[in-house]
Amino acid sequence: MNEEKKPQAAALLIHGLGGTEYDLGALGKMLQAGQVHARSPLLPGHGISPQDLLRCQWQDWVGAMRAEYRGLQAAHGQVHLAGVCLGALVALEVARQEQHEGKLALYAPPLFLDGWSIPKKAWLRHLVYWLPALARRMRVPECEPYGIKNPRIRRAIQQRFEREEKFHYAYIPLACVREVDRLRRHLVARLGEIRCQTLVVHAREDEITSMRSARYLRRHLAGTVEVLPLSNSYHMVMVDSERAAVLQRSQRFFGVPG
Repeated sequence: MNEEKKPQAAALLIHGLGGTEYDLGALGKMLQAGQVHARSPLLPGHGISPQDLLRCQWQDWVGAMRAEYRGLQAAHGQVHLAGVCLGALVALEVARQEQHEGKLALYAPPLFLDGWSIPKKAWLRHLVYWLPALARRMRVPECEPYGIKNPRIRRAIQQRFEREEKFHYAYIPLACVREVDRLRRHLVARLGEIRCQTLVVHAREDEITSMRSARYLRRHLAGTVEVLPLSNSYHMVMVDSERAAVLQRSQRFFGVPG
């Protein structure tokens, strides 16, 4: 009797801030179909209530994903990393701390918060951070365009929020954004320590983070960096208009058979 063959590699997929595995679109299914074991755990503070994020620091997110990474490494040997939005930043830090040698895919990495929808006075948040009680009470709502350029998909996302589905938090406490800012600053000075092969997927019209993030990563990461710019998407590149093209490029990058 033939034993079932185990996947030759594994992939740790990390969702975005306030999100779930929905942020990653069909990436997990594509990898599984290509015999790569895909794992998409929730980041600490996610999945129940936005207030749970108030108990988290960026080190908690990274620590949890390092534990997941090591578990996959023990079971499968080779591990790949992928992340979208905050998940891309967490994946970068996991890659750095674990001296990652597999492949690393970064979707809409917000190394800089400078997209077209970011208010000009957004820098004032750094002053509010000095008032922790206020930062804990202030909320950053999830609102249009929801990271989606495609009108049909955007309407579907809005309807999911109206039905209060648990695919994404409706708001993020400002104190949690402070942790993202801290992780971004931490990474900027350490990108040269990351030497693995990397794919960066970034929309030219990303409303959260401009193409500056992709260009900076290409210049400062120590390994080979491929950049896929998108012309018909916003921030949620895995579920917007060009999701099929993103998935196809990801398939080639990870070496998954079609």
